[in-house]
Parts: sequence; structure tokens; C-alpha cells
Amino acid sequence: MKQRTATLNRQKVLTHALLKRQSAAQLRQIERQVKQLDAQIRKTVGADHQLKRHKEILTSIPGISNVTALTLLVEMPEIGTVSYSQIASLAGLAPMSRESGKWKGKSFIQGGRAVLRHAMYMPALVAARHNPDMCVLYDRLVAAGKPAKVAITAVMRKLVIFANTLVKADRRWLARPDVLKVQTRPGKD
Repeated sequence: MKQRTATLNRQKVLTHALLKRQSAAQLRQIERQVKQLDAQIRKTVGADHQLKRHKEILTSIPGISNVTALTLLVEMPEIGTVSYSQIASLAGLAPMSRESGKWKGKSFIQGGRAVLRHAMYMPALVAARHNPDMCVLYDRLVAAGKPAKVAITAVMRKLVIFANTLVKADRRWLARPDVLKVQTRPGKD
């Protein structure tokens, strides 16, 4: 996908006809390869009962789509077999503190699997708006004065931990009635 984006960006500034044709051919080839990879991933998941069940569980979580579920399964085959702190570290979403003696710096995230971390950003935005559990978490953090990006990162972490827990328990997401009673985002729905 990075190659596709780079090729699309290069196409915008090309002026020579030969270069434009070569860039268009390269873009068609990349898109053909992406389709082949997508088809192979779907075929592999469809043929494996356990992977298929994990995908069903992951897509039951509001905010996680088929693409995100497949990304989780491909980039994190350990899902459902490790602890919540390990899964957050693998995703690069565990907070790291920078401290020395009495001096305390800000916490930050680092390491882990960058592809997965990047893939979780948009689902976290969706979940912060449409997943009742994540909406409550996001609103609580923002109300406490945390910047929006910090709150979204917390939602990303919670989504990965939640996905791991559900896969480990082999159960789908169920809406909690007590959380659904909370009004989500006044004025934005």
C-alpha cells in the first residue's frame, strides 16, 4: 500500500508522457498484486476454522472491520494466547515512562509492530464514537484533561487488549446494557 501511495503521489508531478505511462503500468501491477494478496488471505482464513472463528470474534467488536481483523490476524498471530500487557507491548501501545531520580518525563509509546499500531488508529476513532465501552473511556480521558491523541491511543490499546481477551475466551462482543444507557457524545449523534 505504501508503494501504491508513493506511485500515486509521483503521478501527480510527472510531465513526460513515457513516465506517465510507466507509472500507470506500475500502479496497475501494484493493484493486481494487492488483489491477489487479499484473495489469498481471505482464502487462507476461510479454509482454517480457528482463523475464521477469530475473525468472526474480532469483527463483532464495534470499530473493527474485516480489514482490521485480518490485519490483526496477520500481524499478531499470538492474539488470544498472551496476557494483556504482552499484547499491548507487541502492538507498541504499552506506555513507557521516562524517569530519572525525582525527574519525571512524559509517558510515550514505542516499539512493537508499527504496521499494527498504524492499522489500529482509524478503528480507534470509530470505536471512540460508536463502541459504548470505548466512548466512555475516551470521554473520561478527555474530561480529565488528556489530549485527544492520548485518549485515542488509550482506545487503541484497549481495543487490542479487548480483542485479545475475547479471542482467548472464544466469545463475541456483547453490548453491556448499563453502558448503552449512557448518552454517547451529546450533540454529535
